[in-house]
Amino acid sequence: MISSLLGKKIGMTQVYDAQNVLVPVTVVEAGPCSVVQVKTVETDGYNAVQIGFSTKKAKNTSKAELAHAKKAGLDNAPRVLGEVRLTAASTLKVGDVVTVATFAEGQFVDVIGVSKGKGFQGVVKRFRVAGGPATHGSMFHRRIGSIGMRQTPGRTWKNQSMPGHMGSDARTVQNLRVVKVIADKNLILVKGAIPGANGDDVLVRSAIKGQPKAVKA
Repeated sequence: MISSLLGKKIGMTQVYDAQNVLVPVTVVEAGPCSVVQVKTVETDGYNAVQIGFSTKKAKNTSKAELAHAKKAGLDNAPRVLGEVRLTAASTLKVGDVVTVATFAEGQFVDVIGVSKGKGFQGVVKRFRVAGGPATHGSMFHRRIGSIGMRQTPGRTWKNQSMPGHMGSDARTVQNLRVVKVIADKNLILVKGAIPGANGDDVLVRSAIKGQPKAVKA
């Protein structure tokens, strides 16, 4: 069994946990994900499982995508494909379905998504530069200010904070606790916020760093 699922961010709400504490949570529709391809060391040089989430209309599907889906026994091509690397050969087979039952309440997960795009922004918003005085007549409010010296070095330093495209970057939020799993609706509720807008695609995986250590007997 793999420990990752493709899904969709539904939105945020709040629920009471077992200790009657109000917890802010993000609702994620995780799966069901069909196994589209199984890769092995012998055939591909590494072990992995390719999973698909949601479906696309036939008119929006290329012939290559449709053939790849039919090879896996699917009627429609998945809208989103993702690959999960494995350390050993997978026991899953092409056509199997992975559900939200992969995760359990209390488990820690990492959520990978694409942050909201904010377009072209200045340094005050993009890098929280203080800017100049807000008073009348200063003529310097939200500009970048000095970006380099004169003759030495005669250029702008690398990694200088400057205006540019902001957002729409892949981001990973680590160690979010699974508050609740609603298996019949393919939903998981994780404590805290995750990247992206409502409706954006995300990848939920078992946390790499934050799992509680096993208690020795």
